[in-house]
Parts: sequence; structure tokens; C-alpha cells
Amino acid sequence: MRLAIIDRDNCQPRKCALECIKFCPGVRMGDETVVIDKKSGKPAISEELCTGCGICTKKCPFDAIFIVNLPEELKSDMIHTFGENAFRLFRLPYPQEKSVTGIIGQNGIGKTTIVKILSGDLIPNFGELGGGSKEQVIEYFSGVQFHDYFTQLYDGNMKAIHKPQYVDHLPKVVKGEVRSLLEKADEKGNLEEIIKDLELEHTIDRSIDEISGGELQRVAIAATILRDGDIYILDEPSSYLDVRQRLKVAGIIRDLAREKRVLVVEHDLIVLDYLADYINMMYGRVRSYGIVSHPSTVRQGINVYLGGYMRDENVKFRAEAMKFEVRPPSVAWEGETLLKFTDIHKSYEHFDLEVKGGEIRKGEVLGILGPNATGKTTFVKVLAGEEVPEKGEMDKDVLVSYKPQYIKSSSDRTVFELLSKVTDLSSGFYTSEISKPFELDELLGRQIAELSGGELQKVAIAECLGRDADIYLLDEPSAYLDVEQRLSTAKTIRRIMEKRKATGIIVDHDILFIDYISDRLMVFEGEPGVKGASRSIRGMREGMNAFLKDVNVTFRRDPESGRPRANKPNSQKDKAQKSKGEYYYG
Repeated sequence: MRLAIIDRDNCQPRKCALECIKFCPGVRMGDETVVIDKKSGKPAISEELCTGCGICTKKCPFDAIFIVNLPEELKSDMIHTFGENAFRLFRLPYPQEKSVTGIIGQNGIGKTTIVKILSGDLIPNFGELGGGSKEQVIEYFSGVQFHDYFTQLYDGNMKAIHKPQYVDHLPKVVKGEVRSLLEKADEKGNLEEIIKDLELEHTIDRSIDEISGGELQRVAIAATILRDGDIYILDEPSSYLDVRQRLKVAGIIRDLAREKRVLVVEHDLIVLDYLADYINMMYGRVRSYGIVSHPSTVRQGINVYLGGYMRDENVKFRAEAMKFEVRPPSVAWEGETLLKFTDIHKSYEHFDLEVKGGEIRKGEVLGILGPNATGKTTFVKVLAGEEVPEKGEMDKDVLVSYKPQYIKSSSDRTVFELLSKVTDLSSGFYTSEISKPFELDELLGRQIAELSGGELQKVAIAECLGRDADIYLLDEPSAYLDVEQRLSTAKTIRRIMEKRKATGIIVDHDILFIDYISDRLMVFEGEPGVKGASRSIRGMREGMNAFLKDVNVTFRRDPESGRPRANKPNSQKDKAQKSKGEYYYG
């Protein structure tokens, strides 16, 4: 089966004089293999006439055309297409009753399409460009599990509750106080219990447009589980939450699944491993097609996904396996001191921060962990020169490049215009160390305001790393990135720090990301929103052990992939590690 995919965002016919038509052998022989769409002025490729020679993909100057050959048996598994030469989705994951079904896959591979189909917001068309119908869906799934699912969904006998991915958009569409919004959502009569479980006591009487990203996420989760549904679909429930909150929310979701179906889309592998019962992997080509794997147990599924080869389906979807190696302590923190700072004190009307003095070394990556609202971002802003402390000094002037936690997306500039102001886009270093790892070439012509959350994050990181600096401060760089992008970003940051002999300071809540990237740790603690304090900078083992002890969670390494895994509370392994005081891979 042959797919011809045209990326409509990148296709620019006026600039290339339609090379795909000029060089297509089929067109030269008189066939309408490639024609011009009268409405858009852009090419359309006939998949029946296309021979798959690949000439158009090589001649397209904007890499907007993909010709993909797939197994013929997948033809009967096509669930939805968005139009001629547009994205295709193959297969669906089945949400098991009284279980958490997890979905893992790259951004742009079809996860949001699945969420819309299973919630009833999108009716699949099974490849028919005219659109599908509910009757066609029910007939298509006759004799399989999905027949009863969609029959109940379309008859109104199954209620799907959906928590959206981008919770930071909520203040644009919802107004008012948090309490009144949650009271409207409360269909079970357990509002006060949920407020306590999600620690919203200090948020409940504030306006929705005044609260932080982490608070928005917990409010969105509360509004979801307060409603009385039959299936709950949560899209990236861990974004903006700190480690303790992530594991707390995972426990709440597991409790919900004792009686209901739950489907979770999640990029934090530790959270997914902690809460899911089954997992469906997604593979394919970003923005071209996505294929849903058969279900597997969560541990096996994540390890297979990281390995990139599905033995039972005989499919290899990644060139190299992603491995987590236990690294020896970095020599960077034994090297030259880049910056010394004394004890720092910064106060606001309702918040006080105390930071222990320390030294930052050239070439190291310093990870920063701690609960939300305990001063991590404030400390980073002090280093960046955006905040001035009442007490504290730094003994050396350094050049700082800073990526903030919240990225503005309202600019009408293109990605090219933004990045060309901070770095030479034609340099070999930029091309090999920044552009290629972040796949920026296909984004250069796009406007900042048009980018998705993951695309915007990649551009913001590239902008930060593109500047010449001594210290690179990155606040939550893993937000909205998929698993591959997170690990690629970690590798890229480490490599750039080593080559430039610069220092990276990373604030993030993804334990796997911090474990992968950091040489040393700085741990924050305190009463969120009231006071915060940092401990002294420590080595990875000592720092992580102290942090995990604070959140009362133990970790082990998976023997097959080497990835960090959280032990289930009160499990034999959890109790054994706590008795020895070894919370970090005991």
C-alpha cells in the first residue's frame, strides 16, 4: 500500500515553481499523477498512479512530500484520514474496563486524533474522503469489542470525559473563580474531597486567570474527575506538575480506574509506568501516518518502545535503541569554577526564598529539583539578572542565556527571523549541533504563533542554546516534548556544554530527564507559595536520595533498559529500600 503525503504547512508552490510536477515521470507520460488543487494552488498526488519512484521527494526544496510504502494488510486497518495526501491513522487502542490504558508515541503521530475519536468528537471516515457516519463506524466494528463501545457512545449510553492537553489555554475560554467552576463540574458530590486530594485549598477562591500552570493542571484534572462519566481520557496530566504532584495524580487516576475505563496520553515514562495497566505504542512518520500497536503490559511496552523493535509484529521503527546508562560522576564538577555565589535571600509580599551559597563549574550540567512554588524559577531569574535579591552576591560576571518556563507564542515573526537574530544559521556548529537534533529546517518558514506546544518548546530551546553564553538557564525544557524529543534534547544540551565548556542549569520535573542529563543536583524544599529554601549543591546520588526521601518515593533501575522506575508504595522493594535509607536505585 502506497501513501503520498504532502505537508501543507511546508509546501510553498510559488517559491519552487512546482518541481514535483516538472520532474514526475508519470506527468511526463501524460498521466495526472500530480495535479494542482484549484482552491489552494498546491499539488495533489494520485496514489493510484504514483509508482513510488521518489523523484518528487528529492526535488521538493522544502521537504514537504513523503512517499511511504506500507504493508498491504494495513489497508483494512485505516481508521481515519484528514484528506487527500494528508495524515492517516491506522488502528485504535481499546480502553479496557476498570483499567488504565496508556498511549505512548511521538508528537504528531495521531494521539490527539485517537482522543477525539474515542470521545465522540470526531467520527472516523476509514479513508473515505467524503467523511464517515456513525452507522458506518458501528458496521465497520461489527463482531469486535469496539462495536459495543461505539454503539453505547453514539446512543448516549456512554459518557466520555476529556481533559485537554494544553491547560494553559483554559483562561482564554473559561472565566471566573476556581470554586464556582468546579462546583458546576461536580456531578458526584465529592468536591471537598477532591480539593484536598489535589491540594487546591489555596487555589480554590482565586480567579482562573491568576493561577500558575501547575494549579491550572490540577484544576483541569479536578474538573475532569468530578464529572460522572464512563470513560475518562486524560491528555498529558503531568505537565507543569512537580514530581510529588505527578505521583499523587497518578494514584488518583488509578483509584478512578477501579470502577471506570481510563485512557491516558503521557510522555513522562515514570508516570506512565506508575499508573498504567496496559500500553499501546504508536509508530509511523510524524505528520504523515500513525500506527497503533497491539496492547502489552506497561513494563514490556515501554521497554519495547525504547528498544524500537516489536518482535510480535516484526516491525523496527527506530534505528537505535534508547539506553539509560549509569554514568560515573562527571569530571566537570572537579574542574574550574565558573561562578561563586553567597547565600541569597529574596522576598516578595507573600513569599520568602533562601538559597545556600555554592560554586558552579565549567562544563557541568546542574539539575534543579523541588516542589512547585518553592523558588526554583526565582533563583534562575536571579542568575539571569531578571530579579535582584535583597541579600547575596556573585563574584564573577558571566554571560547568561535564559529560556523561561512560560514561552510567549503571540509573535508574528517566523522561526527563521527569530533564530537568525541570535545565531548564524549557516554555521556548521549550528547545523550539526542545534538544527539537526531539533529538526528545525522544516519549521523555519512557519510563524511563531502557528507552532504547536512541542514545536514552540524546541524553537525556544534552540534560541537559548544558539546564543554565545557562559551559562545556559533552561526552565522546564521537557514540557510538551515527547519521549524521543526529551532524550534528544538532553543529549544535545550535554554535548553543547562539553563542546563550549559552558554550564547548563536545568529546572525540570521529569525525573528521567534530570537523571539522564545532570552531573550534580540542587534540591529546593519548603512550603509552596509561602517560603522556599535550597540545599547545598550535591552529587547526583546524594542529591537525588535526599529529594526522593522528601517526596517519600523510591526508585529502581529496569534491568533491561536501565531506565528509572518508581516502586509502588509499600511494595516489597519500596519497603526494603526505605529500611536501608536508599531511595535512589537502592
